[in-house]
Amino acid sequence: MTPNEYIKEYKLEWQPSFNGSISSNLNAYRGALIIEEGKKLSETKIMPPKAQAKQVIMISENDKVKFFACELETFNYFEAFFEKYKSFFDKDSIIVLYVIDLDGNGIFEYEGIKFNAIMLYENSVWNEVLDFVSLEKGDLKKLSNEDKLVAIYDELGNLEKEEVNKTYDEMLALIGNTKKALMGAV
Repeated sequence: MTPNEYIKEYKLEWQPSFNGSISSNLNAYRGALIIEEGKKLSETKIMPPKAQAKQVIMISENDKVKFFACELETFNYFEAFFEKYKSFFDKDSIIVLYVIDLDGNGIFEYEGIKFNAIMLYENSVWNEVLDFVSLEKGDLKKLSNEDKLVAIYDELGNLEKEEVNKTYDEMLALIGNTKKALMGAV
C-alpha cells in the first residue's frame, strides 16, 4: 500500500490540496494529515482533528516516503505522528518537521529514522522547504503543481547529508512556550 492509498483508506487527509501522481513513479500529497481524530458527533459529522500535521508536503515512491515536511503545533505530537505514519519512512527518507514550540533546532534519530526538527514562527512550510532545497519561488512560477513537487524532489539529491546532533530527549528538552504569530489584521 502506498502512503497516498493509506491516507485515503484510513481517512487521514484533512483539507487536501493535492493527492495523486506527479510522475510515472512518484506520488505526492499536500494538505494536512490527521494525527488524532476529532470527536465523532454522528455518522456524518466529525469535529476537526485534535492533532494534525499541517501544511504537509509529501513525495513518495511505491510504499516509501522520499520527502516529508510539515508543521507541528507542538513537538509533543511527534510520537503519535510517528506511530501513525512510521511504516512509510526508512533510513533514506528526508523528513523535516517545522515545529512551533521548539526553542532550538536539531537533527535526531528515532527508531533508526533521521528527523530534522526546525523552529517555525510565522513562515509557511512551502517557503521553508524551498529554502531547504535551495529553490527560488521564481524558478517555480510557471510550473504546474505536479512539476513544482518534481522540482523539489529533483533537488533532494543535492542536499548535504547532515549528521545527528541531538538525542530525542534533548529535542524534548527544547519544547518551549512559543506560539505561532498570526499574520494579517487582528
